[in-house]
Amino acid sequence: MRLTIGPHLFNWPVDRWTDFYARIADEAPVDKVVVGEVVCSKRAPFYEDRIASVVERLQRGGKDVVLASLGLLTTVRERKAAAEMFASGLPVEINDFTALAWARSAFDVGPLVNVYNEGTLELLARKGARSVCLPPELPMSAIETLAPAGKAFGVDVEVWSYGRTPLAMSGRCYHARAHGLTKDSCQFVCANDYDGLQVDTLDGQPFLAVNGVQTMSFNLTNLAGDITALGRAGVASLRLSPQSGDFVSVCRVFRDRVDGAIDAGEAMARLAADNPAAPFSHGFLLGRSGAELM
Repeated sequence: MRLTIGPHLFNWPVDRWTDFYARIADEAPVDKVVVGEVVCSKRAPFYEDRIASVVERLQRGGKDVVLASLGLLTTVRERKAAAEMFASGLPVEINDFTALAWARSAFDVGPLVNVYNEGTLELLARKGARSVCLPPELPMSAIETLAPAGKAFGVDVEVWSYGRTPLAMSGRCYHARAHGLTKDSCQFVCANDYDGLQVDTLDGQPFLAVNGVQTMSFNLTNLAGDITALGRAGVASLRLSPQSGDFVSVCRVFRDRVDGAIDAGEAMARLAADNPAAPFSHGFLLGRSGAELM
């Protein structure tokens, strides 16, 4: 089973962003890294001149590198950037069906594309998909159906296995509105929250996280205890989504678990020690609400 690091979803300072990928290149025992802006095209100019050097560094570190398209392509400029991405010669992961318009070779599919059944999986395979990361809200019963179907279609099926779960994208910026700003004059306030802005319920319980135009879970999805079952289902790869803290350590735990060097209990204990303030969840996989698992 392979390990993939998904695209960095948050707005970090460019030097911190660059240093993150340098560590991933040199130290993280993963197979594939997806790089690029998925959430907000306004963030991309801050680090787009470093993409080439980051890609080169990751490739020198033995990683397969894939470029990520935006999750919501709306403007002419964004569509032009998507077309240029496909012309770059590097593999591309689409996160919006609109990006299929420029796919002229094999591509990957990210978790923001709604792949809920075998028919969609087969369609994407016919279009040239190499791998598909399933939407994180799918339960194990769906994964057990789609993973073998993907193998039959020649597509690797990947499952979201670690990180705050992406729930929705919007044309409006929640982060800006929370600070009394508009999307067009947001002042990039999302950069103040390295893992998103916590949103509480009316009775003060952590509920969601806001990341610019994206809504996410507050809890971190963590399927380190479910890897054996995912392997039996035929899952080809696990996706780990970048968070602050020692993410290389997270990658090492998953690698050790996938390789059978540690059991599920030790994996969960190590991840909890590395992330003492982060509540974990796997309710989507079980088809149960988070409240039932508390």
